[in-house]
Amino acid sequence: MWEIAYFSPGFASPLAYQPFLLYLRDTTEVEAAGWLENCMSQRSRRQPNMNLGKGIMAAPSSPSCTALERSIRERVPTLLTDLYQFTMAYAYWRSGRHNEPAVFELFFRDNPFGGGFSLFSGMHDCLLFLRSFRFTDEDVEYLRSVLPPATDPAFFLFLRELDCSGVTLHSVPEGTVVFARVPLMEVSGPLAVVQLLETSLLCLVNYASLVCSNAARFRLAAGSRRKLLEMGLRRAQGPDGGLTASRYTYVGGFDMTSNVQAGFLFGIPVAGTMAHSYVTSFSSLEEVWPQTLVAANGDHDNIDLISLTKGWLGRVCELLGAESGKIHEGELAAFLSYAIAYPHNFLPVIDSYSVTCSGLLNFCAVALSLFELDYSPLGVRLDSGDLCRQSVEVRHVFRFCSEQFSIPAFQSLLIVGTNNISEYSMAELNKKENEIDVVGVGTHLVTCTRQPSLGCVYKLVEVRGSPRMKFSEDPEKSTVPGRKAVYRMLDTEGHPFLDLLCLCEEPAPKACVAVRCHPVVGNKTCQSITPSQVSCLRLEVYTKGQITQPLCSTAETREKVQSSIQTLHPRHKRLQEPDSYIVAVSEKLHNLIAEIRKGSSNNSNFLLAN
Repeated sequence: MWEIAYFSPGFASPLAYQPFLLYLRDTTEVEAAGWLENCMSQRSRRQPNMNLGKGIMAAPSSPSCTALERSIRERVPTLLTDLYQFTMAYAYWRSGRHNEPAVFELFFRDNPFGGGFSLFSGMHDCLLFLRSFRFTDEDVEYLRSVLPPATDPAFFLFLRELDCSGVTLHSVPEGTVVFARVPLMEVSGPLAVVQLLETSLLCLVNYASLVCSNAARFRLAAGSRRKLLEMGLRRAQGPDGGLTASRYTYVGGFDMTSNVQAGFLFGIPVAGTMAHSYVTSFSSLEEVWPQTLVAANGDHDNIDLISLTKGWLGRVCELLGAESGKIHEGELAAFLSYAIAYPHNFLPVIDSYSVTCSGLLNFCAVALSLFELDYSPLGVRLDSGDLCRQSVEVRHVFRFCSEQFSIPAFQSLLIVGTNNISEYSMAELNKKENEIDVVGVGTHLVTCTRQPSLGCVYKLVEVRGSPRMKFSEDPEKSTVPGRKAVYRMLDTEGHPFLDLLCLCEEPAPKACVAVRCHPVVGNKTCQSITPSQVSCLRLEVYTKGQITQPLCSTAETREKVQSSIQTLHPRHKRLQEPDSYIVAVSEKLHNLIAEIRKGSSNNSNFLLAN
């Protein structure tokens, strides 16, 4: 079912926070009960007298895996790929090579945003895509119309029967911290099929991993005490970009989203306040209807909220020495109308006209009226100007009102800040005095303005059991041949310090045993390293048409992300000028690369051989 939990900010700001309007969509009632119990226990430790109220309305249960798979088919249909995938597949089929066993790897070449790490995301959708991969009659007819007329009609019959039952996928676990040049996924199977998968898999992994990594950087910049709200749907690159952003920014460390569809599909907490348009739509107190509110304590008498608020407004102006003539009547009308609609969840934006001369005064008057009627208003949103300075001024007024009117909870009302927040401005918040409890981030988060693409690539590494390697005039674009195992080396404190790529047939490295290896980039001189612990990063997640590992929920993947980031050494997760993480190949793999390079040089004279 849906649960709408209403929270009052009854604990000291900004050490803790509960969402101002939070929709919980839990997989089980046990999880929901545990979540709510934890929230109530936090509140009881900080403010024993505050009550938690909640309302319930009926709705369908959480989307099943089948529903998510249907969503994948709609968002990533089989034709969502590049035309040359089909022309290559036809050429393979025409030459009888389409069923040759082949292996591709998916990886990226540089860590994003100038940082020291990335986060692997999107595998969940990749698995659902593989399981549902199939061409319809309509798909095949369209391909018949766009491929050259000379294409053999039998090829379209081949496509119509194609699926991923012969494909095997090995992958780094989703939510794991990953580094440049480490293969995230190994896709093996019939050559034509695994070639056709390239674009779709890249599409599913590239942006998901990029925006998840961006969210993690925002979380590191914000610190752990501040809550983060993703609100970038309107600035995202289309509906699917917005939905993907909401999902994976939550995985990366954000606490909630404004995107209702993301909450519905992925169980992400959904939150929101009000827009300036709501405030400016009112011009007079005559527009407030209804004008009365019943007290929360059960008294059935209707209280004239306008009269009550006018009385409080006079007392607030007198207390603060404010000029009542500068207060905007329409703004007060908007606040009253919203408070009557949501007396438990009153959190308006207060900068539509003037924060100090109107918005803050109107809020305090309405909030004090709600407190008198035993409701618990939540706080305010600031959306322009110097957020740090304004938040300090607002908190000062909250504390003053709390003291003068003997309402302890008033001093800890929430202050939400939203105003084109970037990673840099988020970091600056920690350097300046401020009282912001919640930060809303949109454009710079979902559009990844500092780097719009992760640059994942999908490269062939083996055909018919023979390793394949791409050479390039740019050495950075060369690939590492052969099927591989990937191991993470940990130091004595459990921090990863090197990822090792080995050929699959090599024995796994062991803890406390020296290993000789060669870094993939930079100084490629042979090194000897001795790990205190060794972790294998590869799991078989899909084979014979079946997903072979349990699919994690969005919340579970989020927990994995936070645990994985915690293992990083501080020098690798610094936002500015982090130390480079070493990715290396085993000595045997290094020798294979040298042999292939030498063989390629010898084969370049094949025209002169006869």
